[in-house]
Amino acid sequence: MSPARRVAYDVLRAVSDSDAYANLLLPSAIAEAQLNPQDAGLATELTYGTLRRRGTYDAIIAAAAGRPADEIDAPVLDALRLATHQLLATRVASHAAVNESVNLVSDAVGRGPSGFTNAVLRRISQDTPGVWQERIEAAARSDDERLGLRTAHPVWIIRALRRALAAEGRVEELEELLEADNVSPQVTLVALPGLAERGTPARPYAPTAFASPGGDPLKMISEAGGRIRVQDEGSQLVALALAAAKPIAAGEQWLDLCAGPGGKTALLAAIANQHEVTLEANEVIPARAGLVRKALQAVPGEVTVHEQDGRDLVAANPARFDRILVDAPCTGLGALRRRPEARWRKTPADVAELVPLQEQLLAGAIDALAPGGVVAYVTCSPHLAETSGVVAEVLRTRDDVDELDAAAILASLVDSPIDLASDGTGRVQLWPHRNGTDAMFLALLQRTMS
Repeated sequence: MSPARRVAYDVLRAVSDSDAYANLLLPSAIAEAQLNPQDAGLATELTYGTLRRRGTYDAIIAAAAGRPADEIDAPVLDALRLATHQLLATRVASHAAVNESVNLVSDAVGRGPSGFTNAVLRRISQDTPGVWQERIEAAARSDDERLGLRTAHPVWIIRALRRALAAEGRVEELEELLEADNVSPQVTLVALPGLAERGTPARPYAPTAFASPGGDPLKMISEAGGRIRVQDEGSQLVALALAAAKPIAAGEQWLDLCAGPGGKTALLAAIANQHEVTLEANEVIPARAGLVRKALQAVPGEVTVHEQDGRDLVAANPARFDRILVDAPCTGLGALRRRPEARWRKTPADVAELVPLQEQLLAGAIDALAPGGVVAYVTCSPHLAETSGVVAEVLRTRDDVDELDAAAILASLVDSPIDLASDGTGRVQLWPHRNGTDAMFLALLQRTMS
């Protein structure tokens, strides 16, 4: 059996059974299997491609099997998804895809379901990808469901993205955005200010960002001792915008309230180190707090990392901090190209559960600001309920906050002109199809002096 297929299947099973994240599990699985570069590339393509188009493949499998996908045993269904991706989206020979998948099912479940697996896959292999796409789209119940089958997105996410683009007057970009979600992002690196030189080629916007020069960036990262690390350019920009929101004075106190896994914390710490600023960080999950501490090892100076509920921490520190980053827990819909399984794992109920927490964290952070202090409210989601909805609800009840023009501040620090369509508030929504970043949201709020 192909080791690349075995690794891909094992990761798919972990994602299905244990809610594992493929981007975290796959590298260790590849290393443990000691795959050569060619097999590692195949395992990566099979894993991410299968996860990304899971909804579309489930519709095809259901049509070929004559039963809904959720009525097929999970280990068998994952093998069918993996094989369907090979049959319809790769150059893998049909007989190899079918035979290897039948063997996978036989090993994982037993010989009983292998005949069913063989029959379904041979049925799928009889028609072209275009024929299957036409067939499942013809059975769609709405235009949005048809679009979802074509672009591999759940209908509720399509509608949320459409509303977010419509708020900017750019709804015509929806299909371009959906397609961008299905393209693996280029590796972007950050050079921590004052600690590492920015490499080439430079990314267009963040003055700290550059693209991986090719090959495996781990050697460069290892040699830099953490002073260079992988970080999306959008994540860099929102942290840099908080630092640029007003002139930095020595002695300021900063807080990264929801710090895990620590990428933005390290960037803020490097800037703080240049300006004699004290930074503290907080992460409620101990394992993620450990990642924050590890990220900070490359930065001189001491950064206290708390492990508290962020709401409790800010409540205990009224009017203390000059800058606070609230990178709030969110659905992560802005990073679907990076975490393809998230689109099938998240539901509208997750939004409803997260919004009250987001509002409480932002309101508490404002209370913890000293007069004139600035909070950056950030999410890796463009869902309006998690972004402008949270900001508007918090501002509705307060008269001690001014909203800064985050778009103007961000535009002032970038290397090249950046397309920031606005809903009129000055808040920033970055997009993968427009800016080449994750879909990061940013609002900057300043506590008034009175």
